[in-house]
Amino acid sequence: MKNISLFLIFAVAFLFSGCGQGTQSVSADKAPQPAALQLESGRFALQKMIPASRMWAADAQPIMLQSEVLKNTDGRDGKAGFWRASFASPGRQKSEPFTWSGSSSGDSPRGVNHGAEDTYSAANRSMRPFDLNFLKVDTDQAFAVAQQHGGKQLMEKDPKQTVRYLLDFDVMAGQLRWHVIYGSSESTAQLTVLVDASSGAFLRKE
Repeated sequence: MKNISLFLIFAVAFLFSGCGQGTQSVSADKAPQPAALQLESGRFALQKMIPASRMWAADAQPIMLQSEVLKNTDGRDGKAGFWRASFASPGRQKSEPFTWSGSSSGDSPRGVNHGAEDTYSAANRSMRPFDLNFLKVDTDQAFAVAQQHGGKQLMEKDPKQTVRYLLDFDVMAGQLRWHVIYGSSESTAQLTVLVDASSGAFLRKE
């Protein structure tokens, strides 16, 4: 009887040991994986930043929006994984930068974030806010227009060509416009196509 009791004890201990190892294996297999990079259009990203900007200042209005090309992204089809915007508060005479990110990194958590306040002057024409009601055309449409005015040829020559987007308000012309930038920056771009952000009409090439 004593030998049988010892056998049963060892058998039960072995059984529980096996179950524990199985649980650990399953847990390791189901470890959370990093979320995939989310790509969005400029209008979508700006709309995500609006509530946060209004919490900062009730009269906040956007001044500028621009995209950045991240690793393994090219900015084609009007989408990007990182967008940066500047908002102005005429009442407070302050401006504030906001960002939307489709991934998490050390200095840029996923979602909407903001930076430090800066001064704002309504007399500065390069920092003139615009009414969101004028933004009727998104970056995917602006990209399609740009492709018809030289962009397609550039991409055929260089399949790795990256595309960036900049939204601003031209005070002199009274136009809200998309800059579709083929290159690392507007100053060094091989081609920049300006598209009316209200009508979608081609404006000019730079």
